Amino acid sequence: MEFSPRAAELTTLLESRMTNFYTNFQVDEIGRVVSVGDGIARVYGLNEIQAGEMVEFASGVKGIALNLENENVGIVVFGSDTAIKEGDLVKRTGSIVDVPAGKAMLGRVVDALGVPIDGKGALSDHERRRVEVKAPGIIERKSVHEPMQTGLKAVDSLVPIGCGQRELIIGDRQTGKTAIAIDTILNQKQMNSRGTNESETLYCVYVAIGQKRSTVAQLVQILSEANALEYSILVAATASDPAPLAPYSGCAMGEYFRDNGMHALIIYDDVSK
Repeated sequence: MEFSPRAAELTTLLESRMTNFYTNFQVDEIGRVVSVGDGIARVYGLNEIQAGEMVEFASGVKGIALNLENENVGIVVFGSDTAIKEGDLVKRTGSIVDVPAGKAMLGRVVDALGVPIDGKGALSDHERRRVEVKAPGIIERKSVHEPMQTGLKAVDSLVPIGCGQRELIIGDRQTGKTAIAIDTILNQKQMNSRGTNESETLYCVYVAIGQKRSTVAQLVQILSEANALEYSILVAATASDPAPLAPYSGCAMGEYFRDNGMHALIIYDDVSK
């Protein structure tokens, strides 16, 4: 004789199945590209996106949401925007773009996302910082009152640079702009050795934007031979990497030292790319 379950048991079974039916589904918020150009994509439909959140285009290219407006979102494209066209789908990832920071980064070469590319293994004992944060206001900042020695007599005597100051190195091709930046890093070796406490040490962050891998490798060798890697961090965004993210990443790594009572020099080479 075949047994048939009672009505109450059948109802309980159905309710249990219906309750757990949609628990394995994930709902993604998707938008569409309205316009794209100069590395910036305007996207409509991402109403719940967060500032600094990473998104993914239909072509696989990623970007970061920076400009949040009422009708659309301005997204900085990582890499070339030639594969993105009007009407393409854009998906949220739900993750805020951040990079590792701290003294564990010293002596390491990382890409624009903070992933080590020097073959020395994974990073240890570090914290993570968002790449897009609000800059301190005028009231919170100190006036430029402390000099930053570059070790170059022409610079330190004629156009001295102060801590907290930005300086543009401008010139034609092959005139020694990069050489000035590298010499400044190398000269910190002697100056850091004179410091009696950590607050007098100047840490260096070199951001290579759009440079060849061979050029970055030569720089690593120069700094290594001069024992300058021990107080330096290299962020390498080569031609195949997301160059727009590299300056933000390098700045986030340098701000770690600022926020902990130390000094840091950040070099962007070069911003024209």
